[in-house]
Amino acid sequence: MDNFRSVDIDDSDGLNPVNPVIEAYLRNLLICTDHPVLFEMEEFARVKNFPIVNRLVGIFLKAQASMINAKRVFEFGSGYGYSAYWFAQAVGSNGRVICSDSDAANRNRAETYLSTADLWQRTEFHVGQAQDIFEQTEGWFDICYNDVDKSAYPEIWKMAKQRIRSGGLYIADNALWHGRVAIKTCADMTAVSESTAAIIEHNQMIFNDLDFDVFINPIRDGVLVARKK
Repeated sequence: MDNFRSVDIDDSDGLNPVNPVIEAYLRNLLICTDHPVLFEMEEFARVKNFPIVNRLVGIFLKAQASMINAKRVFEFGSGYGYSAYWFAQAVGSNGRVICSDSDAANRNRAETYLSTADLWQRTEFHVGQAQDIFEQTEGWFDICYNDVDKSAYPEIWKMAKQRIRSGGLYIADNALWHGRVAIKTCADMTAVSESTAAIIEHNQMIFNDLDFDVFINPIRDGVLVARKK
């Protein structure tokens, strides 16, 4: 087994988990058959500097949901519905993507975009704190998707893992946090930011959990996928 060696950089710095040339190659492989509104959503993110998972990760989310025939997805943090666009395609007309976001403006924007794509009827968009909405929503989920404030990642994992059905998935964006999870100072948690420390804790807890098979796809900023046994 290879020994892990962290990189000696400052926590404020970042690393590209995948070489941008490789990501460009992967994007060039895509044949776009998606609704034109997707380009509007991506342009809004570019102009407003709004963080979204982008096309490569979106397709990955859709594929993961489709492979397990997901019909019920809960999103911790939905923004204006970009990731929900991909999940809603996968769950089909009888499925539901339950979205949560603290900003009512994002909910309204999501309704406009997803209605244009004829996907709004597959979503339930709630405004408020994701943790509260999750507790108020009953039942099991095929997928729990985590993209909230990074300091809350450990809390979200502890909540979500109890409500994922066997064979279902827990998916978390930003699992590599611009490479900051691999810095040398990780041994001294006082030397990293609160967000970085939270993601490090979050990732380690999941990899230590024997009830889940887990892997991090390094595309973009790292997407953690954990399958419940």
